[in-house]
Amino acid sequence: MASSASLPVDLSGLHLQPGKGLSRQLYQALRERVLDGRLPGGTRLPASRQLAERLGVSRNTVNRALDQLYAEGYVQGRVGDGTYVAAISAVAEPPAADVPGTASSAALQRLDEYHLPAPLAGAPRAFRVGVPAFDLFPFETWARLSARFWRRPSPARLGYGDPAGDPQLRELIAAYLRSSRGLQCDPAQIIVTCGAQQAISLCAQLLVEPGDPVAVEDPGYRAAGHAFSVAGAQLRGIAVDGDGLDVAQLERAGACRLAYVTPSHQYPTGVTLSLPRRLALLDWAERNDAWIIEDDYDGEYRYSGTPLAPLAALDRGQRVLYVGTFCKIAFPALRLGYLVLPPRLATAFSRRRAVDMRHSEVGTQAVMAAFIAAGHFQRHIRRMRNAARARRDALLAGWPQSLPGCEPLPDVHAGLHLSVRCESLARERELVAGAATVGVEINPLSNYWLPGGDTSMDDRAGLVLGFAAVPEKAIGEALQALRGAWKLSD
Repeated sequence: MASSASLPVDLSGLHLQPGKGLSRQLYQALRERVLDGRLPGGTRLPASRQLAERLGVSRNTVNRALDQLYAEGYVQGRVGDGTYVAAISAVAEPPAADVPGTASSAALQRLDEYHLPAPLAGAPRAFRVGVPAFDLFPFETWARLSARFWRRPSPARLGYGDPAGDPQLRELIAAYLRSSRGLQCDPAQIIVTCGAQQAISLCAQLLVEPGDPVAVEDPGYRAAGHAFSVAGAQLRGIAVDGDGLDVAQLERAGACRLAYVTPSHQYPTGVTLSLPRRLALLDWAERNDAWIIEDDYDGEYRYSGTPLAPLAALDRGQRVLYVGTFCKIAFPALRLGYLVLPPRLATAFSRRRAVDMRHSEVGTQAVMAAFIAAGHFQRHIRRMRNAARARRDALLAGWPQSLPGCEPLPDVHAGLHLSVRCESLARERELVAGAATVGVEINPLSNYWLPGGDTSMDDRAGLVLGFAAVPEKAIGEALQALRGAWKLSD
């Protein structure tokens, strides 16, 4: 094997521009070389010190880039032997021509056949799922920006707006995704929606014909499954393991119109879709003329390193529809989300949305655009991430170390919730009911599975806990109440 001193890696053409995020540039450049085969699997990378000297940057810059590559599975470390490129398959090249006739379908209204749980009333309590720390939102800043807009609004913005959304907001969303998430997109690809759920429903209305098979994670986000079912889809539940969606099982499931996934932080198990699975899923979509809907509902919350690049950032075949939301950074009542679409779908989605509701409310869009443009959004993301990390730590530190009939809490590297398995459905129900008697909200994991299937009811049992909704003090009080309800000694 060649020694690192020989520097066998060809880095010609790799030039970093000062002032534009050196570590991010290096990460993107190395990732691109891995994906297009210029750095094949098994290639040994130079030591960080040598790489820093060659590129004229600090060693910390190199280490940050390598840490991100480690986190996403592009490189691997061998104890005492350096850093090597992981053995992964290259992403398929985009098709030579557009695939016609895949953008539209009839919407089938069968709403009365499907029922979602009623929304939980009142202020959030521990351990409500799906709620961020909106007690930290800068409402005074938001109110000031809102007053400024409505004090003298432009007449041009008071008529019927663009059904795709406010142009300035779409430009700012595109810039944010490019700089912070590594997702290269154009404002013309973005549709502003009333939260992530409307984005998912639009996908169901336009991409699904009655009778089409649609793959969903099992367990998974049931509201997404409802949206596809209402559109007439036949749901096919695909198992989730420690590496995320089981793509091998997806292959065995037969042809599917699309697959709905939550790759950054699977809902509800909390696992991350591994890089080999991501590439395999993209390859599946290419070969089967299928779509992938990527729901990145809480992708900003990662507690080690920077947020992972979305699946859509790897998509060269224009098969991924990326769903994002402001509701997990701001507050759910905001009802503001967005879709990033393959260019050939953007016009159809905009027209379909115009039929539904013409366009989103202009004031909220304008204020969010001003909020982002002034730098408040990025500052708030950092504040929210720090708060969620502290609240996660409070839950992990205070949770009973040995809870009978329940596995230990997992490591939590991302998101706003965690899940833990129980030994049986009876034990799950006992723990959830006990928590309810002391005013603590815990979701049963068994509620997230599709009806039927091969998984036994006991294997579906577990607890799902959100940790971001309330401050650390309230988390400690809730944990103490649970000890009493569950009759545990301190």
